[in-house]
Amino acid sequence: MPRWKAAALHLLISLAVAICAGSLIFFVWYPRPYFTAAGGNTLTLLIIAVDVVIGPLLTFSVFKSGKKGLRFDLTVISLLQLAAFCYGMYVIAAARPVFIVAAIDRFILVAANSLDDADLAAATRPEFRTRSWFGPRLVGAVPPQFGKEAIDMAISGTRGKDVELFPKYYVPYAQVSGELLEHSRALSDLAPKSARETRLLQQFRSAHEHDPTEYRSIPLKGRTDAYVMIVTAKTAQPVTTLAIDPWGT
Repeated sequence: MPRWKAAALHLLISLAVAICAGSLIFFVWYPRPYFTAAGGNTLTLLIIAVDVVIGPLLTFSVFKSGKKGLRFDLTVISLLQLAAFCYGMYVIAAARPVFIVAAIDRFILVAANSLDDADLAAATRPEFRTRSWFGPRLVGAVPPQFGKEAIDMAISGTRGKDVELFPKYYVPYAQVSGELLEHSRALSDLAPKSARETRLLQQFRSAHEHDPTEYRSIPLKGRTDAYVMIVTAKTAQPVTTLAIDPWGT
């Protein structure tokens, strides 16, 4: 078998695996409209780089028909590729979004590895005690308002562990959607800071110009950046996310 044919066969197998993994990531663990905000694009590129590129390139570099020890070389390459792929999938699974938490005036995307088991166990409802494997759950969070618990929560927030990381304060989303809408902004109040942001907003408006539903914008704190969550004006149901600075003026 020629070298290029062996590498091409390896590439086809790697592509099939990458497509299956990508489908799991894009449609289940990091579904729209949270894919970009959760860092799914970066993590998916990691899988593609490891599984689709490195393995076939190594096969192309070492393969020579009839070469002594070729089977051993290919076995080592396959095992290294498999180990790297499994590690990449582990990282992606650990960072998957499990809750979209609405807290006062914003949404916060909470990853699986951001929650402590003890905090999950303290949740008041069964659905808030587990890390979902089938996409993030939309919930609200109501922090304590009085007493020592409120003071402890405020101190914890200054240390980086705010209310969205305490499932015991989670409530059904409908319970906080009204307050969330009170803090929302009209799309006309958004102030894109770049041509790209302007284009994203125009594309959304064009796609919904014949839609009688009114929309509002609410900040979404993603994995590394902030985004705009577009919600319906009556029920605050999320529609999509836009990579626009939500606090632009």
